[in-house]
This record gives sequence, structure tokens and C-alpha cells, in this order.
Amino acid sequence: MKQFALVAALALASSAAFAFHCPADMKKIDAALANKPQLSAQQMAEVQKYRAEGEALHKAGKHQDSVDTLARAMKILNIK
Repeated sequence: MKQFALVAALALASSAAFAFHCPADMKKIDAALANKPQLSAQQMAEVQKYRAEGEALHKAGKHQDSVDTLARAMKILNIK
């Protein structure tokens, strides 16, 4: 029973960590877009799509999916 409680606590803690990670990634993407990066129209569309999907996933509580989706936008923008 103690092991179950520990696993549950760790799962909640890691979920919370991802929840705080999403807004930070969105801010990085927004800052990069504000600097008018040299992207093709297709790349810009992909970044905007991933940014919007990432925010929607974050709001839906799907934080790992949000982080993964935002990472795609960050890769295109070359954000480390």
C-alpha cells in the first residue's frame, strides 16, 4: 500500500512539473516569433500550429503531449 501511495505521489509531482513547463515553452516560442525569425511560410504555419496545439493540450491537462508538441515548434525555431 505504501508503494502505491509513493507511485501515485510521484506521478502527480511529475505531472505538475510538466504543467509548469508548458507555459515556459510557450513564452519561449512567442518571444522567438516576436523577433520575426527567417522561416518559410510552411515552417511558420507549422510553428503556429504546434504552438496552438500545445496550448490546447496544456489546457486539457495533457502536459506530456503539450511538451512534446511545443518541442516540435521549438525545434523549427532552433530554441534550445
